[in-house]
Amino acid sequence: MAKNETYDLVIIGSGPGGYVAAVRAAQLDMKVACIEKEPRLGGVCLNVGCIPSKALLDSSEYFHLAREHFGEHGIKTGKVTLDLAAMMARKEQVVQELTDNVRKLLEGNKVDIIQGTGRLVAKDQVEVVKKAGSRRKSDRQTLKTKAILLATGSEPVSVPGLDFDGDRIVSSTEALTFDTVPKHLGIVGGGYIGLELGSVWLRLGAKVTVIEMLPQIATTLDGQVARGLERILAKQGLTFRLQTKVSGAKISGKKVQVTLESNGKEETMNCDRLLVAVGRRPLTRGLGLEDLGVELDSRTGHVLVNEQFKTNVESVYAIGDLIPGPALAHTASAEGIAAVESIAGLPGEVNYDAIPSIIYTWPEVASVGLTEEEVKKRDIPYCTGTYPFAGAGRARCMGEKEGFVKIIAHAKTDRILGVHIFGPRASDMIAECVLAVEFGASSEDIARTVHGHPTFAEALQEAAMAVRKCSIYAS
Repeated sequence: MAKNETYDLVIIGSGPGGYVAAVRAAQLDMKVACIEKEPRLGGVCLNVGCIPSKALLDSSEYFHLAREHFGEHGIKTGKVTLDLAAMMARKEQVVQELTDNVRKLLEGNKVDIIQGTGRLVAKDQVEVVKKAGSRRKSDRQTLKTKAILLATGSEPVSVPGLDFDGDRIVSSTEALTFDTVPKHLGIVGGGYIGLELGSVWLRLGAKVTVIEMLPQIATTLDGQVARGLERILAKQGLTFRLQTKVSGAKISGKKVQVTLESNGKEETMNCDRLLVAVGRRPLTRGLGLEDLGVELDSRTGHVLVNEQFKTNVESVYAIGDLIPGPALAHTASAEGIAAVESIAGLPGEVNYDAIPSIIYTWPEVASVGLTEEEVKKRDIPYCTGTYPFAGAGRARCMGEKEGFVKIIAHAKTDRILGVHIFGPRASDMIAECVLAVEFGASSEDIARTVHGHPTFAEALQEAAMAVRKCSIYAS
């Protein structure tokens, strides 16, 4: 690459937002550079987030099935033992293969991959430091560009008094690489990260206690679904301490002494490791946004953008976890495409009403659209239809009878407002529902669509039929 080469677009960050945006820009005949500070491409999602966590979730589920449920199917295995090192090696191989594929994808689309830390020095210039802390000119490079796209993602939020030490008090990153199964894992936060990683280590033999300040886990879920999820996870062995605050933690040898406050009373809980999973914050540190005058949300630190993902500084755009909205990998990818299309003068946009949200516990939870609580708050006349997976033949064949499908539709127009699936294969089933919401479909559209038999998706069709019974009378 020539030193004075000018780009159409420079992207900082190679996660699901950055690398997808780079490919789309290349398809639109832009000359693109993608800057990544880590040795491997793929960002948080591929390296220390979505992918490694799902690899461990799948492996731990197989282990759990072999120990607890194979016998029900007439499969005799003898004593099942865990090789945690082999499980972690498999996870690492999955990550390596996918990050290698991202590199091949960018190279195949003639995107210049630049290793180093990117920083904005002007609205049309990005400085790249190839070696952290170096002041040598040879370790620095300035890229000239017509547009800049910020896609640096997020990082775990720490809590005062619960500072990460990377060993005993950890973030989700370290919880993906434990070399032994904790005897007792404490988790601060009952959101999707805490529930997923708690499920992994519970299946592998840990006692797991989830501590949540609010009266409900997974607070963004439909209330009926959240209550069902809490009941099933508790049945599996997770312990929930709701409406409980963690006021401090002290490391003593190989133990963590955690101070809990609940109902005005204080007590101490001892655990081997403490996972702090209270959320993530936008990773804007070191980007030079303040010097350039890029406007941030004073409360959350998010980069503020308009409908085209443009900041208040001409030619600077931002997507993904950096901006307000659902911090999900697939959201970042959709925003990356939309931002690039906007830069190219095309009508790029993201329909946030049709963004799926998934929790990869087992059973899984997948949702799109409004919850029943949100519909009530907006005073929208509505009908609901539910159907249990226990009534689906395929679910009974697999021994996966827990959970249900819930569809919420407008009482007068029958247009689908929200779909909430709590059960097996929910993460795959939700795609049909996202398409339905995107195209403004009615519950009758799903009810009249022929679904294969026997499949889990029949539960969705049955729920849609149940909505129709309501909306016929409601209209």
